[in-house]
Amino acid sequence: MDRLHIKGGAQLNGRIPVSGAKNSALKLMVACLLTDQPITLTNMPNLADTRFLAQLLETLGVEVYWPKGESTCHLNAAELKSTIAPYDQVRKMRASFNVLGPLIARSGHATVSLPGGCAIGARPVDLHLQALEAMGADLRVEQGYVKAAAIHGLKGAHINFAMPSVGATEHAMLTATLAQGVTVLENAAREPEIEDLANCLNSMGARITGAGTSKIRIEGVETLGGTTHAVMPDRIEAGTFAMAAAAAGGDVTLEGAPVAALGAMNAKLREAGVTVEADEEAGTLRIVRNGSRLKSVSVSTQPHPGFPTDLQAQFMALMSLADGTSIIRETIFENRFMHAPELSRLGADITVRGQEAVVKGVPQLTAAPVMATDLRASVSLVIAGLAAEGETVVNRIYHLDRGFERLEEKLNACGASIERRSEDED
Repeated sequence: MDRLHIKGGAQLNGRIPVSGAKNSALKLMVACLLTDQPITLTNMPNLADTRFLAQLLETLGVEVYWPKGESTCHLNAAELKSTIAPYDQVRKMRASFNVLGPLIARSGHATVSLPGGCAIGARPVDLHLQALEAMGADLRVEQGYVKAAAIHGLKGAHINFAMPSVGATEHAMLTATLAQGVTVLENAAREPEIEDLANCLNSMGARITGAGTSKIRIEGVETLGGTTHAVMPDRIEAGTFAMAAAAAGGDVTLEGAPVAALGAMNAKLREAGVTVEADEEAGTLRIVRNGSRLKSVSVSTQPHPGFPTDLQAQFMALMSLADGTSIIRETIFENRFMHAPELSRLGADITVRGQEAVVKGVPQLTAAPVMATDLRASVSLVIAGLAAEGETVVNRIYHLDRGFERLEEKLNACGASIERRSEDED
């Protein structure tokens, strides 16, 4: 099992290219199940999660051509040889569950394992299932699998989500493209990745309006065609590198950044005393901090366009070095402070009270061995390690590889000292 050895204390200076968005790429890959025509996705991030999903799609009969290290992925679901998504594959990644609706829409039936993923909360799939049932799917849950059928096809429906779930919104939108009639999604999630998915589906012949707002309208069509689509840049990766630069100090420009999607984070960084120069037209985000200590800033995670829950752990690492006390409230997931005890091992002063963490900034963090507990928590430890005195060892970084492409390579190019080692090398 690999681990990262991070020698802290060096400022970051240089330019970092932002990869394609994991959270968008996964749903775009699933869209191939809706058509017998080929789909080409460019700007694809090479990640454990996207590779896991490619394997599942191959199990279903999709031809996948995606050479190792390349950013263009070719998918062709001309013929599906299976409509069963097994536990051993779906358990590795929650987004795999989104094959259910497209399989029903395309084949009229499907059997899909209930999902796994990071241990950051219960994240039930009730909203997904309710949306599919509203469109006429007959669903049964047996022995950990959802068995679904729509013998007479799916029908358009009016669906009002109890909460703006990103996954349920995307799942319903994918499925509704081939349903008969019009589907309206109320209280839909508004994340940029949903707009990216809608743009791709529309280029395949879907009729979707309102994506990016709380009301999405999908007029079903009989068939969808192929397309070539560029995956949007990853706002979470961009935000992570921005906070790494703010924590370590220096001058870093992020290239190909989704500037418009990062407004809430940029505002908080500026409030903390970080210089943020955002150029939406050029797609660049420059982060500068030289010398001055960070100011404490409180934050509450919210659905987009609020502060993203996927940047909460990174912001906590940043605030552990700020002057003063910050209150960080997590309103999306009920178990997303598992990184707090690990940050405390580095000298951070953090007290967790339910869904609230009180962070009293300290002048200096000190290196220690730490353990990643989930994807975003793992990178918060990397950020803290960059700013800590001494050599920090981050264990269980397979979490990190699920969502960050060439992380140590990109940071080392800007002056960081991060080395990946296997247990055999230590």
